[in-house]
Amino acid sequence: MEVIAFPRSEQGSGASRRLRRAGQTPGIIYGGSGAPVNVALDHNALFHALKKEAFHSSVLDMKVGDKAEKVLLRDFQMHAFKPLVMHVDFQRVDPNQKIHVRVPLHFVNSEVAPAVKLSGGIISHVLNDLDVTCLPKDLPAFIEVDLSSMTEGSSFHVSDLKLPAGVAAVHAKDNPTIATASVPRGAKTADGAAEEAKK
Repeated sequence: MEVIAFPRSEQGSGASRRLRRAGQTPGIIYGGSGAPVNVALDHNALFHALKKEAFHSSVLDMKVGDKAEKVLLRDFQMHAFKPLVMHVDFQRVDPNQKIHVRVPLHFVNSEVAPAVKLSGGIISHVLNDLDVTCLPKDLPAFIEVDLSSMTEGSSFHVSDLKLPAGVAAVHAKDNPTIATASVPRGAKTADGAAEEAKK
């Protein structure tokens, strides 16, 4: 994804207020071998970009004037009650250095899982994203979680994931739970319903 920013020389709360009144958001680019750079971004374009999942977990092409570099979104601050982005932080990316990023999880095939189809169960998502490390070129937009094998009372852990090549989970040793399958009280399994029908 491409992001266009403009260099800014003025700093301080007064300068930031003037920027926001002009429809821009103050930001900073830091990290790597270069010095931090203060920038300004078009507020409306940034506001809509922040609604996109990929903007939070992708290596972005940042253009500042006639220079371009690879960055990651690291932080942003919103106004307490207005739909207003107050400030945004980007970190430079070195193509040869591993990065640490939270990547969204996309859950698929829950409707065909035995826990749901046969037992009338519910699959609950414990995690919605995952901390990973990888080289920038290997960063996935998302990680797919295939729930088709989940049975009643089972759990899906990080060790059950099929991670893309070059991608490692940060907390793999702890093997955290990603999803659980349970049957609500009073729900009847397919076998139980069949048995009752015979009576």
